Amino acid sequence: MSSPVNLPFQSFVKIDRRKKDAVYLQIVYQFINAVKNNLLEANDKLPGSRIIAENLQIHRKTAVAALAELQDQGWVETLPNIGTFVRNPELSTTQVKNTKAFQHPPLKAPFHFRKEFILDTPLERNQEKLSFTDGIPDYRIIKSEELVRFYTSVIRRKKQSATAQNSSDGSLFFRDQLSYYLNITRGFHLSRDFLLPVSGLEKVHSILSRLLINKGDVILVEALSYFLPNMIYSQAGAQLKTIPVDEDGMDIDYIRNHFKPGEIRLVYINTKCQYPTTVTLSEKRKAQLLLLAEEYDFIVLEDDTDFEFSGVKNKKDTLLRKNGGKRVLYIGTFGRFLHPGFQMNFLIAPKDLLEEGAKYLNIFGKPDSMMEKALGELIHQGDIHRYQRKSTKVIAERKEAFAGLLSTHFKNEITFTIPVSGLAFWIRFKNSFSLTDLQKRAKEKGLFIPMTCLYQNRTVTALRLGFAPLNLQEMKDAVELLGEAYFEVIKGEKIKRPSIKG
Repeated sequence: MSSPVNLPFQSFVKIDRRKKDAVYLQIVYQFINAVKNNLLEANDKLPGSRIIAENLQIHRKTAVAALAELQDQGWVETLPNIGTFVRNPELSTTQVKNTKAFQHPPLKAPFHFRKEFILDTPLERNQEKLSFTDGIPDYRIIKSEELVRFYTSVIRRKKQSATAQNSSDGSLFFRDQLSYYLNITRGFHLSRDFLLPVSGLEKVHSILSRLLINKGDVILVEALSYFLPNMIYSQAGAQLKTIPVDEDGMDIDYIRNHFKPGEIRLVYINTKCQYPTTVTLSEKRKAQLLLLAEEYDFIVLEDDTDFEFSGVKNKKDTLLRKNGGKRVLYIGTFGRFLHPGFQMNFLIAPKDLLEEGAKYLNIFGKPDSMMEKALGELIHQGDIHRYQRKSTKVIAERKEAFAGLLSTHFKNEITFTIPVSGLAFWIRFKNSFSLTDLQKRAKEKGLFIPMTCLYQNRTVTALRLGFAPLNLQEMKDAVELLGEAYFEVIKGEKIKRPSIKG
């Protein structure tokens, strides 16, 4: 016989204790409707009365009464020592055999399909009260209600408009406003023709992988670099080569000494806040990289998605501005301190490349013209500057507090530098120990540390910890729990590995 049906009873039975009908009759009526609507089919095996009672949070006697009434009416049949099965008295025996209710797809596909292990990331469930991230903002700072009014005002105006608006109007307006905003905040001199807004960083890299990468192309990335673009370019067939990083950022001399002209297709680099170490590329190495790009004939993909969280707003420090976009493609983010639904990534590149890239938006998802119009209004009315100032103030306070807490709870156990840009600290431990043990011990205390925050090899035991999503009290609690977990793990390590006397 089949195993019991796994469709939860509460998905088709809703008990209303305000009704005059007895609870067991409410179950009977809704059960019959479920059979008639093919949510349950003839011959489905039902779970026992105890499980049904727990499922519906009712007394077991009520579940037994409902099953007895259903059996009396012919909607279920109980076979001794076997189980209770769904029946449909309105169908003949022949109809029951030939009628097939909706079936869920099988757990495993009965046909071949391509699997990409390159794209695998650990799926972790966070049920703890406190958690660290690898560096995201606190979306509670700017209230969503404030942002929604921009979107609703656009919808109202569209409804009131007598003529149908072109769907591209919102996009053109936003691109005009965005180019204006970038020109005054980042020192660019752009028109909208050199901007391609894309909702989602993964979409930007996916488009570029299709435009630029052929199988076997060599892409240089910083050591311990960001996993998202690495996965996307590897999946496109690129060979990723890691370049050492020190306190001045990517080692450009290493590239010259280990590669030949024409061998490199692209260098992917975050000049302001290298992931995960948060170091900044020095001005000397920026100049070296641009000269080498010309000499070796490769493209530089500059990731500046942390610009809005940079403590130094030097308008001349981007590779794009130094190079004029001849060798440099620029990825940025607009409004990263806003709710994710109001954020926008963008690509700055030659016009013909962007025109080709825009074609892929038909695959990856066409832009929401209404949302883009709302974002344009956010810039046009000046609110974006107010939100930026508010977010910057809170983040500066939290960054200073987080540094103080780390020093208090870990003292001489760690080394770190307060990051100039970004929303995370790179914390290196002086002791070598298992970070997964630390993760487990922290979880037992109610603190979640995702795998993306852990960095460990023969020479490095480090954490990339985002501070921005935590308010001051949450931050205090989280660092205290982290410190407790760390010292407990270290104590356990010393017990497991006692010193050897000569």
